[in-house]
Amino acid sequence: MSTDMVRWTVSVSRETDIAVRGFLAQHGMKKGDLSRFIEEAVRWHVFDRTMAEARSGFADMEPDALEDLIGEAVTATLATDKSS
Repeated sequence: MSTDMVRWTVSVSRETDIAVRGFLAQHGMKKGDLSRFIEEAVRWHVFDRTMAEARSGFADMEPDALEDLIGEAVTATLATDKSS
């Protein structure tokens, strides 16, 4: 986690609060771990949404064309990696 932190003020339902705090306690985490838990959850959610958007952008592409595009991207990435 970055050392450059900002403070958030969030509101959640009582049920969510109880569920999260119970989960943290069951896993040996303390009150201070709530921030890390929230940050990880938010990162995963943003990643999941980003992937869903990316997938939807290729939904109408033929599977073979998509495989070719992925192959080209991998090849270009490996070539860039070797030249660095």
